[in-house]
Amino acid sequence: HNLQFAYWYRKYQKNKSFFSRGMLYRISRKYGLEISPNAKIGKGLYLGHPYNITVGEGVVLGNNVNLHKGCTIGRTNRGNIGSPCIGNNVFVGINATVVGNIRIGDDVLIAPNSYVNVDVPQHSVVIGNPAVVHHKENATEGYVNFRV
Repeated sequence: HNLQFAYWYRKYQKNKSFFSRGMLYRISRKYGLEISPNAKIGKGLYLGHPYNITVGEGVVLGNNVNLHKGCTIGRTNRGNIGSPCIGNNVFVGINATVVGNIRIGDDVLIAPNSYVNVDVPQHSVVIGNPAVVHHKENATEGYVNFRV
């Protein structure tokens, strides 16, 4: 069903038809996917165990981003107001939360149950709440699936 969602999402982005919007809505409700049609999503999106994933309006996802069960990516209305911009080849683990007007670089692994509200440079691993950033070359090697 992750491929179904990606298919209908791309179809809606291409022609904005009523039918494709309806199919997108149906699949979203069936699996608990709250991915805004107004989010900008690059090629190679992979939804691992796609249940209860939230991507808010204004979020920018690069190419080859992997989102896993329970993750939340969205804007905040306090402090760092705005939506995140996520780079290419990023792995977001189970129940991770990424919020605020922040930039996540390329080749970043966000560990499960992490809370990220700070900028993350490329080639990093983010762990914990609050987020602790560790530099690591090839951080997502073996983690990012279906690279385009």
